[in-house]
Amino acid sequence: MSAAGSVRPSTFSLPALTLVIGGARSGKSRLAERLVTASGRPRTYIATAQPFDAEMQDRITRHRDDRGPDWTTLEAPLDVGQALAACDPAGAVLLDCATLWLSNTLLAGLNLDDATQDLIATLASSPAPLVIVSNEVGWGIVPDNALARQFRDAQGRLNQQIAARAPLVIGVMAGLPFALKGSLPEAIL
Repeated sequence: MSAAGSVRPSTFSLPALTLVIGGARSGKSRLAERLVTASGRPRTYIATAQPFDAEMQDRITRHRDDRGPDWTTLEAPLDVGQALAACDPAGAVLLDCATLWLSNTLLAGLNLDDATQDLIATLASSPAPLVIVSNEVGWGIVPDNALARQFRDAQGRLNQQIAARAPLVIGVMAGLPFALKGSLPEAIL
């Protein structure tokens, strides 16, 4: 029940693009999963993480287990467009996360500006509503090395470009959502 005493709707209409942004361990992925689940549509999870070590493999396994069997998972550390093309247009898609996609792109030695523009163009072609998770990395100190500064700056530009196109942008801090653009859906409160 909501604060007013009425029953929350079990589904709501996701906009074509939603950005959920926050710091590490802020609760952004869990909130994004709730958004997609609350839409009532079949769910696809596009995973950008790569298991470079045992800890990351354990983390990926835990996340997959937590989501449960009702999600279709597509692995796309770099080629988000191919994964989006494989999605059910009647479904809802969660891309988790833009930050790892950017890290993968940087580590692969690809041109960040070109790859970012390709990703932004790809997002517009999503056949289903798309929720993107991304980290806000610009609130800390200026990194002491060129690679970290390049990443931080590229992440900030990517977040701005996604946010400019998204009708709904939700910030998450300490597990609490706040609307940066649009209105928080009652289904997730």
